[in-house]
Amino acid sequence: MKAWRVVRHGKPSEALELLDVPEPEPGPGQIRVRTSATACNYNEVDGCYGRYKTIDPPLPYTLGMEVVGVVEAAGPDLDEWVGRRVAATATGATGAHAEVVVGDVAMAFESPASLDDSQAAAFFFPFHVAHLSIFDRGHLSEGETLLVHSGAGGVGSAAVQLGVACGARVIATCGSPEKVEFCRKLGADAAIDYRREDFAERVLEVTDGRGVDVVCDLVGGEVTRKTFRCIAFGGRHMMTGFSGGIEAEDEALIPRPVIFGNFSLGGVLMAYAPDASLRAGSGINVTPRSVGERIQAHLVELLEAGKIRPVVGREAAHTELPGELERMEQRTTMGRTILSW
Repeated sequence: MKAWRVVRHGKPSEALELLDVPEPEPGPGQIRVRTSATACNYNEVDGCYGRYKTIDPPLPYTLGMEVVGVVEAAGPDLDEWVGRRVAATATGATGAHAEVVVGDVAMAFESPASLDDSQAAAFFFPFHVAHLSIFDRGHLSEGETLLVHSGAGGVGSAAVQLGVACGARVIATCGSPEKVEFCRKLGADAAIDYRREDFAERVLEVTDGRGVDVVCDLVGGEVTRKTFRCIAFGGRHMMTGFSGGIEAEDEALIPRPVIFGNFSLGGVLMAYAPDASLRAGSGINVTPRSVGERIQAHLVELLEAGKIRPVVGREAAHTELPGELERMEQRTTMGRTILSW
């Protein structure tokens, strides 16, 4: 089968080669998917450069987190999955940019029939991450104010829509006038171009000095520290991604602003497992699969009611992966970039 392999570290056009590799076989608790579409993620750019330490397998390895396609084989006692069209995460969060992908069934969900393959690839991961961030961890409720950083991105555009759907006031930050307009069309009450103005000052202005109740922070680093200035009393700041620079993932935060700000700082990791567990000595808590199933049901309900929609910003052939990742690195994309196989 064909697979995009990271064979050296560098920019995607230098790091990646489309090579022939053996088809993987599913083991216990796994399914094998014949790929129809894959999604581009910013941490795949980091993976090409070798700076994403959370997922850093030895070279060469197959890049890619997410896949949409039909299940053609499954591990023991999982025959009911065969023939279903699913959106899934590749086992170990690598291996998805390939013609055939193996993933854990705990991280696979049947795709809604109303969505085509590209839309299905833009639905699963962004909306699950956003839901976990603003509802399950951030406890956003109707009438509260939500701040979404990187509101024009894949997860950000999902978070904006979910905030609007629950009756919250939504403020989005983004990096161009075009993205400001994009966020407004998604329903954001205010959209701020962080390249042109101090977003924290603008948020305080928009909220009459009160600040926001929940933050979906997909950027990290200095943006996180600046956001501490505009969180309301009792607010919840959810660290959900590090698109501003993956090195921020390993930075220590100064506790003084959190203590003096009287708000909560939380983390969000989308990783489902058959039961809630702490992997011994790792400090990694995973979320029960039952939570993912509840979230999926809620998202499908909102989708069918027309309250949310997957945002496909670009579609390209799978042969264009290096260029599409470099376009993402240049911060010119909106919504999700989907590759067809």
